[in-house]
Amino acid sequence: MARGAHSRLEWRHRTLDYHISQVALRYPRTLQRNRATARHQKAVDTATGEILGYARWSIPESHATITTAESDGNGTPAWPEAVIPAVSAEEETEINRMAATAVWDPDLTSDPLLDGMRKIQDPRGHPGLQDVHEYKPILLTLLTSLIEGADTETKRAELEYLAVHPRHQRRGVATALVRSGMRQAEKLDLDIYVHAMKPGVLVYQRLGFRLERELIQDDTEYGGPGLFGDYFLIYKQPAKPAN
Repeated sequence: MARGAHSRLEWRHRTLDYHISQVALRYPRTLQRNRATARHQKAVDTATGEILGYARWSIPESHATITTAESDGNGTPAWPEAVIPAVSAEEETEINRMAATAVWDPDLTSDPLLDGMRKIQDPRGHPGLQDVHEYKPILLTLLTSLIEGADTETKRAELEYLAVHPRHQRRGVATALVRSGMRQAEKLDLDIYVHAMKPGVLVYQRLGFRLERELIQDDTEYGGPGLFGDYFLIYKQPAKPAN
């Protein structure tokens, strides 16, 4: 889920380096959340070992495991190489302890900028859903209803985050990460949803994503530089030929 312009305003009172240090304290806990449905990728320079980029995907719970004759009825994780390994109880305690030490004090002044985005993602309105982790499980179905004009239960994968280190941008890293996830979505017969910011739109469109909605807002009222956009795209799996 893209939050670029809003996030910059949300953390304007913190330096980038300081904010990164606090995210680093919290992210091990984030990696342990939703292990059944979250999938993580990284692009690595094989010569230096440097991490070039990262992508986080979410797949529906209904597609998160695969049952085969060899598995004796116990489903094995779909896309297993992208599943974060479980940790011990002691490690989990330490992870939670470190996360609790992070200074997490976002400036919520610009939160009204999220209202338009939420109306697109959730046209029916769910005012009781305050936490993004509570909110996200319903938004794909609701967005599908808005786009396709039906109360449908279509299942989709979501590309939640895509990041490339500034030193390695414009080298095809983002495209490679998205393509890799698209191959997995094809295996699972899942369409893909992404909420993008403007710099990423052409990347997705070149890969076959269709722009379904866009939202242009002005953040000068909240101290921002002006107009910015949120873009909502869908990749639909090609129809399979009839047998």
